[in-house]
Amino acid sequence: MEEDKKLLGEKRRESIIKWLKESPTPIIGEELSKKANVSRQVIVQDISLLKARNEPIVATSQGYIYLQNQAKNELFTRMIPCIHRPEDAMRELQILVDNGVLVKDVIVEHPVYGEISASLMISSRLEVNRFIEQISTTKASYLSQLTEGVHLHTIEADTIEKLDAACEALDAANFLLKEK
Repeated sequence: MEEDKKLLGEKRRESIIKWLKESPTPIIGEELSKKANVSRQVIVQDISLLKARNEPIVATSQGYIYLQNQAKNELFTRMIPCIHRPEDAMRELQILVDNGVLVKDVIVEHPVYGEISASLMISSRLEVNRFIEQISTTKASYLSQLTEGVHLHTIEADTIEKLDAACEALDAANFLLKEK
């Protein structure tokens, strides 16, 4: 590609924001780098600069998203404590999305680093499958493996009933952490 077609500096960062705002789905860094005609590393640096300016960009397992103001409907969130083996991660996520909730993140409490969290933003079985495939192909570990399966999820839905149903289904599958 020609050098003059490369998006430079601030214009590139403005374009990244525009592309993310316009996209109904997450955009992976590689796609952004192709659009801007720059390396993936330049995109990572741009995203860091934009986040430092308080742009609401979140890196998820599916790519980058721009958090829009969601004034349409009131959304309800709940933090839930979970425990399971790594091989049960897919089933746990499927239960949650099948009950109509968004799995916003995963959080573990590490003995040295303290709280470690990762944005997930998973709301469908397709996204669950992509996440599990990404873990598998990269041979990455689940954060919960650092804490013997114990972790938290922040879940979100448009009704409290969906949150309740998701928690009941997790409890039935013995994935909810209970007080002893």
